[in-house]
Amino acid sequence: MLEENQRRTRAAGGSLPGADSRSTVASRFERFEKRQNELWRLTFFILFCLAVAYAWTSKDAIHSFAHGLESLPIWLVVLVVLFAAYMWNKTREISELRGLLHGLEQRDAAPPSGEQLDQLFDIIARSQQGYRDLIDSFDDVLLALTLDGQIRAVNRSFSDLVNTPFQQIIGKQLAEFVQEGTGDGRDLVKRVMPRFMERRQWAGVVEVRLKNQSSVMYFDCVAHAMMRADKVHGITVLARDVSALHKNEARFTELFESLQEGTYITTPDGAILDTNPALVRMLGYDSKEDLLKRQVDEIFIDRAERKTLKQEVEHQASPQGREITLIRKDGTSIVCLNTTAAVRDSSGAVVRYQGAVMDITERREMERRLHQQQEFARRLVDSFPDLILVLDIAAHYTFVSPRSKEILGFEPQEIEALDFGHCAHPEDMPSVQSLYGDIVAGRQTFASLEVRVRHKLGDWRRIRFNFSPLGDEKGQIAGVVLSGRDVTELKRLEEQLIQAEKLAAMGQMLAGVAHELNNPLTAILGVTDLLREREGADEPTRRQLELTHRQARRAARIVQNLLEFSRPASPQKKTLDVSGLIERTLQLHEHSLRRNNIEVDFHPQAGLPGVIGDANQLIQVFLNLVTNAEQAIREVRDTGRIQIRLAAASNRITVTVQDDGVGVRPEALPRIFDPFYTTKRPGGGTGLGLSICMSIIREHGGNIEAESLPAGGSAFTVYLPLAVGQPPETLSAPSEMLASSVEWVRSAAATLKDRTVLVLDDEESIRLLIEEGLSAQGLQVDCVGTIEEALAILKNSSYDALLCDLHLSSGGFAVDGREAASRILDVAGAQKPVVIYMTGDLVELESAAARHGVRFCLQKPFRISEVLAMLRDAFSKAPAEFPRP
Repeated sequence: MLEENQRRTRAAGGSLPGADSRSTVASRFERFEKRQNELWRLTFFILFCLAVAYAWTSKDAIHSFAHGLESLPIWLVVLVVLFAAYMWNKTREISELRGLLHGLEQRDAAPPSGEQLDQLFDIIARSQQGYRDLIDSFDDVLLALTLDGQIRAVNRSFSDLVNTPFQQIIGKQLAEFVQEGTGDGRDLVKRVMPRFMERRQWAGVVEVRLKNQSSVMYFDCVAHAMMRADKVHGITVLARDVSALHKNEARFTELFESLQEGTYITTPDGAILDTNPALVRMLGYDSKEDLLKRQVDEIFIDRAERKTLKQEVEHQASPQGREITLIRKDGTSIVCLNTTAAVRDSSGAVVRYQGAVMDITERREMERRLHQQQEFARRLVDSFPDLILVLDIAAHYTFVSPRSKEILGFEPQEIEALDFGHCAHPEDMPSVQSLYGDIVAGRQTFASLEVRVRHKLGDWRRIRFNFSPLGDEKGQIAGVVLSGRDVTELKRLEEQLIQAEKLAAMGQMLAGVAHELNNPLTAILGVTDLLREREGADEPTRRQLELTHRQARRAARIVQNLLEFSRPASPQKKTLDVSGLIERTLQLHEHSLRRNNIEVDFHPQAGLPGVIGDANQLIQVFLNLVTNAEQAIREVRDTGRIQIRLAAASNRITVTVQDDGVGVRPEALPRIFDPFYTTKRPGGGTGLGLSICMSIIREHGGNIEAESLPAGGSAFTVYLPLAVGQPPETLSAPSEMLASSVEWVRSAAATLKDRTVLVLDDEESIRLLIEEGLSAQGLQVDCVGTIEEALAILKNSSYDALLCDLHLSSGGFAVDGREAASRILDVAGAQKPVVIYMTGDLVELESAAARHGVRFCLQKPFRISEVLAMLRDAFSKAPAEFPRP
């Protein structure tokens, strides 16, 4: 087009006169200057639009620039330099053009030559091409539109965008190439135009869809009005493709909105600029706007905490997590893990804070509960009486409870350093390893095994271990848990219990045997008494009767011991003087000690505290110890010495009986108190004496210890608890066995003469003994063997006394003597006999009277003198009921 104008100019120059030619050149020069001015305005406008567009789209980046020029975009620096060079070049061309035109105006007579005109239009063509190159060098889309949307000019970026040549773009409507993202492309300009005409500028992001393309693009646009004579005659638009940025922003927004952690942006003065829905839900607000109305201080429980948090964030190099406590809208508190970073401007001042919070309230509650459970489990394990061991599948200790110190003597750390089974008995290790392997392999889920384990001090303990598997989070077996209980004492108690059960069975058997032996022994003792009292017997007969009587008494004592051992009677306990008990014991045994030349070294001590006990039982204990000491001395020498010492210390009294006899072998000491165990030669003892003594003393809350003295002999020490605050009762001197003297028997018989007695016993020997013995003393005696016989005889006779056996038998069935006596009393009429029971069992009169109404009872074996004493005692206590005939 430019070359065609030049040719036309040359042709015109050759045909017109000089004045016309100058007029034409001047007119074109004026048009050139006018267009040149428009191009300058367009150029500055384009540069202004570029600056505004860059500032709008890169405002965040501008705020974060550093202080130096190195932070400026390199492309902006290059663009400024290129534009300055271009302006210098164009200014030089315009200067040359103006000089050329000025020379033409001064030469009116001479018309310009064709060479001059070619030079002029060449300068103009190069200037227009430079402007075109400048516009095409922009990466952003640049276009000029008429007010009705017709395209007047575009740059190469727009041509490449729509993939259409310039010639097919200029003069076309913009809607033919671009339509709004919603599809209303033709109405795009019409809808935007009223606002644009009012403001004469517009900036914003436009969502568009290119012709024949389905994808949506986003452009950040800046539009300005082109003015002519204060009227808008066109529009210039500078558009930057921000589709990628918009997609990134959309992804960020989606991520921001979908995060489970709460995110926020706040200002230094505490205003909340933005949050995501997670934080809104976390704090319990109805909407985001409701939360944005709050200040940051309002959602902190402790406002000082927020101040501390700000100071930490402003001084830390990188974001770090910190636990904070926030308050919800409903007033409840939540514990959050907060991570905050400070955003600064170019001067380094904080312009905003941005960060994220995670609600860890439930986690903290779980940690608290877990800590409680762990503390409970730790305390439970510490207080658990069993030893707890945990091993992994390689049999290495991973946990040892503190109970190991008490049970095995090892600290937990010491056991953890040992190999599994280090302290176990070698004979038990195969069973332990086999069971451990079965648990690890899953062949057994629970098993128990008793293992002998060596204590740190060297002794062996019996530990009953329970084996069970320990699983991991996947349910796989990760180890074995062992709980061990020390059953050493339990085993000892079990052995003692077995022995006690054996003894109980033996005691029941002995009680039955003793009961059956008491009846014949009663007859033997009674007959020998009667024979000894008869006159006219020669000396050999008397010696034989005395021997028979003595052996019968010995047998009776053995039976009595058997009964006391099998069923010991409950003691009738009182506060007693131990010194007086020992004196009484020595008086009872004085004759035997004097005859065997045994000296007793005992000094009674006055003022000793008393003990609570049964006098007869304690005398039996002391008498047994003195008798044993006497027999031990007689085994080695003809004379000896027994030393008895009393002492009070540590709330108990000790009685030590020491002799210089044969002593006790060390191997016999652990068993010396066992029943039927004796160190005497055969026939020398039954082995029940010390066992009965131990039983009696333990019943009194004490103990007996035995030791063998280095110089020979032995010592037995009895420990009895003191009776605090109760003075001891004074014991009477031992009787002189008046009941055995002839004078006493005759005196008792005189008071009982002509009394009537009915004897009910199923043992014929007992009936004959009592009938002959009492009849000889002037009493009238009738004997029957069954209750029926007794009831029959009572129809015609009345009796002053009834001697009735407690255990009767009739027709092969057992009959209670109390029931038989009750039936007899019912038919006895007005004059009821006093009832005296006879039994071969141990009977406590006070307890029997309280439980069964038994006032008088004869213990078999008895003598006739004891029967007479019992009758006189019974009649003396009830004189009104039983008057003398």
